[in-house]
Amino acid sequence: MNLNHLRTYFAIGAFIFTAMSVRAETMPTIVNLEYVKKAADAGAMIWDVRDAKSYLEGHIPGSVNMGDAGQVLRDPNREDFIPTLEVENLWNKTGLDVNQEIIVYGSRGNPYAYFGAYAITYFGGKDAKVFHDGIDGWKEAGNAVDQIPTILTPVKVGLKLRPNIAVTTQEMRQLFNNQMVQVIDARTPDEFKGNDIRAIRGGHIPGAINIPYEDNWKDPAAAIKLSKKQISTNAGMSLKDRLELSQLYSKLDPEKETVVYCQSGVRASETAVVLKTLGFKNVKVYESSWLGWASQLSAPVDNETYLNVGLLNSRIASMQNRINQLEEQLKAKAEVKN
Repeated sequence: MNLNHLRTYFAIGAFIFTAMSVRAETMPTIVNLEYVKKAADAGAMIWDVRDAKSYLEGHIPGSVNMGDAGQVLRDPNREDFIPTLEVENLWNKTGLDVNQEIIVYGSRGNPYAYFGAYAITYFGGKDAKVFHDGIDGWKEAGNAVDQIPTILTPVKVGLKLRPNIAVTTQEMRQLFNNQMVQVIDARTPDEFKGNDIRAIRGGHIPGAINIPYEDNWKDPAAAIKLSKKQISTNAGMSLKDRLELSQLYSKLDPEKETVVYCQSGVRASETAVVLKTLGFKNVKVYESSWLGWASQLSAPVDNETYLNVGLLNSRIASMQNRINQLEEQLKAKAEVKN
């Protein structure tokens, strides 16, 4: 082998190593409470993605807020990102500098914290991190909260899209039946089976593997139990340890391209970041997710079901009639009291 051949092999090796390094860094990472405290002391930015009311009731000191991330960053109908320039203006006005380290949090297990961190990365941020236990973990550790909004100096930072971590509907139609690509459906089993229809069609992308994002938690049923008041805290929404998470995804190949989807990309963001943390090399989020796939009527669907619009309208009308009756009853009771 001559010197030129050696140079060529070294060049190829360096390129592959660099490409793998870039791929490994294109998703946010997950950090714990101690990291958050040290990073905050060192000047890291902290973004609270909850709604303004929750933020004002108590937030991590120094954290900024621009309202519910799921509402301010997405089109209300398509649930895709609003135009890049609008995101840029919003973040710059808030003082959120994507060129700095940014730690994102919400309540414990809130997938919008992952969505916020994913958004930072997608729009060119280089160092986004997620504090999974969020405000709950912060307060449980006895740390003080602030009720005064943090106001940062506005910045002027141009956003640069990083489409390599996302998949469009057109790309998804080319990838879903590729044997070198594995697809994870992070929705509930009922959504996957087509029993819970949240778009024009129900079902799932052919070949997708259903691993609900809640399975990342110590107790996947924690949110349901909380809603039914069967438990008093959201401790069960803490992340499983690394070994348990590795077992959860043990049937997948970390070397393969992995695409995660849900209803609109939010829950998928959490699973995507977890996979990256476990060492999966090439993880992407199908942003439009089921809303985008189901709307393409020529796109194939397993367990396909359709939304019965007539039945839905009938139920809405019935519900509205019941609301009107209750309002009349309340009005009548108020008149009697007066």
